[in-house]
Amino acid sequence: MLYRFLVLLSDIVCTLPRGLARGIGKLIGELTWIVVPGKRKTMATANIERSLQVDKATARKIAKASWVRFGPMIMEVLSFKRMAKNIDEYVTIEGEEYIQEAISYDRGGVIATAHSGNWELIGMALTSRGMKIAGVAQHQRNEQVNDFINYCRSFTGMHITDKLDVKEMLTMLGKKYFVGLIMDQDGGGTGIMMPFLGKEASCVQGPAVLSRFKKAPILPVFIRENPDKPGTHILQVSKPVFTPHTKDKQGDIYNTLVELNKMVEQHIRAYPKDWFWLHDRWKFADRQNNVKNLQ
Repeated sequence: MLYRFLVLLSDIVCTLPRGLARGIGKLIGELTWIVVPGKRKTMATANIERSLQVDKATARKIAKASWVRFGPMIMEVLSFKRMAKNIDEYVTIEGEEYIQEAISYDRGGVIATAHSGNWELIGMALTSRGMKIAGVAQHQRNEQVNDFINYCRSFTGMHITDKLDVKEMLTMLGKKYFVGLIMDQDGGGTGIMMPFLGKEASCVQGPAVLSRFKKAPILPVFIRENPDKPGTHILQVSKPVFTPHTKDKQGDIYNTLVELNKMVEQHIRAYPKDWFWLHDRWKFADRQNNVKNLQ
């Protein structure tokens, strides 16, 4: 019943004028911000102050904007069926020549991005340019919600791979797909420790590891809202990056992650309200430091 309701809701949202849908999304964002736990708001504000060197009042505004934007983003995901019919109306691509360069290597590759802007639109925009995309996603606890999210993603033209299924990621790379990875989450115990926005953090190895294993390009892409035309987006594509393949495997991976993280940092500093500050990016590193202090 929940799945059917969500599909019906999606159909209804697709009939709404774009401005109205966006307005409803903003209202959802504002209302849900009220119930975000105070500890989460405090954590996000403190991280913004430290990372961006801004005062507390500015940090609070950025934290709120970072959350509120999820309202319009949800409405856009519900509208994927409509948006897929003409994605060019919604997303402008800068650096399109790098897409063709990445494809020209004929090896597949990795799409490396971050939780910034409406990242769910990236796959739809890139498939419209001839890329075969395998989007890596986390399986939701509620099966009907998971099925509905994948229903929405089906309109993007992507193949969906579970984030724990590394074997399938390698299989898709072998079929010359580009595996879409979000690289700004806490890497936990399997990540590599390195500075991120001025503080040590655990960084996921996936983009560099897959690239090195298959000698395939990494295509860094970041999406942001177009301030000149609300409800539309700009997808910035950078030149493909390759992970070196020397005898120093860990050094190859580390150096590539440093380069990719610098791109993420640059994007966040340029568009701080677009990044998801409510995620505890430094959680694992903080825990490790607490353990060391106790010892």
